[in-house]
Amino acid sequence: MKILVFGKTGQVATELRRQADVIALGREDADLSDPAACAAAIAAQDVDVVINAAAYTAVDKAEEEEALASVINGAAPTAMAQACAAKGIPLVHISTDYVFDGSGDAPWQTEDAPAPIGAYGRSKLAGEDGIRAAGGSYAILRTSWVFSAHGNNFVKTMLRLGESRDALTVVADQIGGPTGAAEIAAVCLSMAKQLVDGRPSGTYHFAGAPDVSWADFAREIFAQVGLKVDVTDIPASDYPTPAKRPYNSRMDCATLEQDFAIKRPDWRRSLAQVLAELKEPTV
Repeated sequence: MKILVFGKTGQVATELRRQADVIALGREDADLSDPAACAAAIAAQDVDVVINAAAYTAVDKAEEEEALASVINGAAPTAMAQACAAKGIPLVHISTDYVFDGSGDAPWQTEDAPAPIGAYGRSKLAGEDGIRAAGGSYAILRTSWVFSAHGNNFVKTMLRLGESRDALTVVADQIGGPTGAAEIAAVCLSMAKQLVDGRPSGTYHFAGAPDVSWADFAREIFAQVGLKVDVTDIPASDYPTPAKRPYNSRMDCATLEQDFAIKRPDWRRSLAQVLAELKEPTV
C-alpha cells in the first residue's frame, strides 16, 4: 500500500513516518495555504491512499488569522478530497473535538451537531464539510489533547515548568482524553488500509482513556517522572486566552471500535512511553 502523507514534522506526521514507509510532503513540497498545489501533489503521485496530518493548529492565533486558518484547515483538505475522489483513492483526515461547543458533560457522539466556539474549530469544521461533499472515500478522525516526545504540547510544557517550580496552577474544569500521537498515527494507518480494502466512509472519534482534567493530567506527568510539584486546581476563567476552549472535550469512541475494532488506549501508558523517549540521549 502506497501512502501519501501531508505533513512531515508535526506530531502525528512524525509518528506516521516512523511507523510506515510513506511519502511525506512538508510545506516546501505542498503548502496548505495553496489548496491547488495540494490537489496537484495528489494528482502527480501514484499512491493508494492519502493521509492529511497537516493543519493550522495555533488555536489562539487563529482568532487573528481566521482567513488563513480557514484556507489551511478548510479549503486545502477540501481540495485534497476532491483530488482523491478524482483518482478513486481514499483520504484519511485528522480533525478535532473543537468542532463542538464543549457544553454539558456527556461524551460527544459522532452524529452530534457541531457548533465550534472559535476560529480554529470553525476552520476544522469547514474541512470536514468539504471532505464529505467531495464524493470520494474518506475517514475523518476527530481527536483531542495530542502529545508526543516532539513538537509543542502540554506534556513538554509541564516538564519544562516542573523543572524550575515546585508549585503550579492548572485548569481543572476542562475535561478530555489525552491522546498520544503514536496511537493516532497507528489508527490512521489502520483506517487507511481498511478504506483501501473497501470500508465505507465515515466520521470517527479517537481519544485516550480515562477522561481527565488538565490539572490531573499534569499530576500524572509529575508522578511518572518523580517531580514533586504541587498542582492547584483553577477554573479556566482564571487563565484567560484569546480563544475559548471547550469545557467538555469528552468523546464517545464506540463507532471506531465497532467499525474498525480499535479501542481507546490508556493515555497513562502512552505517557510512560513518551517520557521514556524524552529520557533517551539525543544523537
